[in-house]
Amino acid sequence: MRRLILCLMAMAGVLTLSAQNVNDNNTPLHLMKPAYRVGYGVSTPEQVKQTMDVVLRYIDAETPAMLVDKKTGEEVKDLKKANVDTQLKQGGFRLTSYEWGVTYSGVLAAYKATGDDAYLDYVKKRHQLLADIAPVFREIYAKDKAIDVNIRRVIDPHALDDAGAVCCSMIKATLMGNSQYPATAIRPLIENYADYIMNREYRLADGTFARIRPQKNTVWLDDMFMGIPTVAYMGVLTGDGKYFDEAARQVLQFAQRMWVPEKGLFRHGWVEEMDPHPAFHWGRANGWAILTMCEVLDVLPVSHPKYGEILNLLKAHAAGLARLQQHDGFWHQLLDRNDTYLESSATAIYTYCLAHGVNQGWLDAKAYGPVAQLGWHAVASSVNAKGQVENVCVGTGMAFDPAFYAYRPTHVMAAHGYGPVLWAGAEMINLLKRQHPKSNDSAVMFYDEEVPTNASIFNYDGSTRY
Repeated sequence: MRRLILCLMAMAGVLTLSAQNVNDNNTPLHLMKPAYRVGYGVSTPEQVKQTMDVVLRYIDAETPAMLVDKKTGEEVKDLKKANVDTQLKQGGFRLTSYEWGVTYSGVLAAYKATGDDAYLDYVKKRHQLLADIAPVFREIYAKDKAIDVNIRRVIDPHALDDAGAVCCSMIKATLMGNSQYPATAIRPLIENYADYIMNREYRLADGTFARIRPQKNTVWLDDMFMGIPTVAYMGVLTGDGKYFDEAARQVLQFAQRMWVPEKGLFRHGWVEEMDPHPAFHWGRANGWAILTMCEVLDVLPVSHPKYGEILNLLKAHAAGLARLQQHDGFWHQLLDRNDTYLESSATAIYTYCLAHGVNQGWLDAKAYGPVAQLGWHAVASSVNAKGQVENVCVGTGMAFDPAFYAYRPTHVMAAHGYGPVLWAGAEMINLLKRQHPKSNDSAVMFYDEEVPTNASIFNYDGSTRY
């Protein structure tokens, strides 16, 4: 034992001596490997797609596209036999929820970025099912209101949550022009959803989308995304400029109430009769806001008189968000409160929006490319081996105190994370293919053009080291 102790002491002495012999003259200390917790560096499109594929396989298994009898559990294949007891088969997620409308758009973006038919097939199968059952259940609903609530959302939407995100995904699918897509079959669903948004949704006196909860005449930041992108995309689908005008008007009227310029962030809620208006900068709601601006700018004609104002707002929001990114790539549940937890769905939305802004030429690649890349590392670290997205805040109402937001639970079955992850992955693939990221002195940099590998390491004075 004494010999062992002496041996260990000798080894410790060698290690100490070795450490003492390492200095700035004999060792390139700047090349020491940092202990990153979620990864760092430039991803490859193949690595990004691997993460996305795991998520797709998981959600495919958790969202069966079929009808069943709720009493017997047996599949209903013949629509002539459908009745009030027929419902969409329940998996982990709901095919007609707004969260799944986000997912459909994320999966379509993944298809466009990868060309992998598995992504298109996922959306097509579920859109087709909804298109097939809608006329059948419209008749059943007219006779008996007690139908499956997940089907009722399609037949008779009661809120922007029922209509906007699913409708927008259907418009995008239609505009893709894929001859195999059921464009004709889903057009009546699109028109029904859009009619609700344009003509039946509750509004303030000036026409801004609003709710009567939790207070009368409350404006929710979430509703930017739940309604406005569909309005903008209807402009493309119909060629009617009134939709572009309405979408732009809504964005700017939300901003009049919700934008906090000194923070570069949006508040979550605004109540007409409240004074002052507290500002709680909830992560996912700010995600819906910047995602809405991306969606609108994607289709709003550049010549539109409000295009520049919306673009400037997006740039200001991007700057405000980038300043608050945590060092592992995430953003906090309450963006400006570092004592709240790191949240994945907001992080995924920002990753998509910042990457998309760069790819569209709205944002500087040098400034925002590294932010998006670091964000993707955080997003990828949130996807477990099953394809579940971890650290996602569950569905959240509105409050005017910090405890409500800080203590909201997270759960892998919170549907809000899946679409944003796929959307983020798709845009990261586009970013990596279209831009010119490189590791320089171990740091992620984006360049205006491809930098040769043998000239990518530089000294601090700008001269080439290798």
